[in-house]
Amino acid sequence: MWHRAGELGYTMAYCNIGFAYGSGEGVEVDEKKANHYYELAAMAGDVHARHNLGVGEDIAGNIERALRHWMIAVRGGYAKSLEPIKESYSKGYATKEDYTKALQSYQEYLGEIKSDQRDKAAASKRGIVTTDIKESMSERLN
Repeated sequence: MWHRAGELGYTMAYCNIGFAYGSGEGVEVDEKKANHYYELAAMAGDVHARHNLGVGEDIAGNIERALRHWMIAVRGGYAKSLEPIKESYSKGYATKEDYTKALQSYQEYLGEIKSDQRDKAAASKRGIVTTDIKESMSERLN
């Protein structure tokens, strides 16, 4: 089913196949196949797969390639990629400029997706009812 979903454009399906091969969940561990499916998903824009490719490159000792993957994932809004970039900086494998650029890229992403409707939904989810929402609710009740 995941193969068919991937063929139909659902990139997370390819990421899931990559994870299955990487972890041995339901199939035998095969890092080469895992990377193949992560690459398919990443080329189609899946930031989770891009992050996982970075992890694989880091494990293989290819920190420059890992950083490139993580930076792409951060630009796509994947906050979890900030942590390995930060760790790489603290270990001296990445520069301060790399880490600063990653933070700026993530901030730019957040700015691009910002909307009043999204902010209200997030506030509501946290249990914070804004004045607009209270007014809207009271109008509906009256």
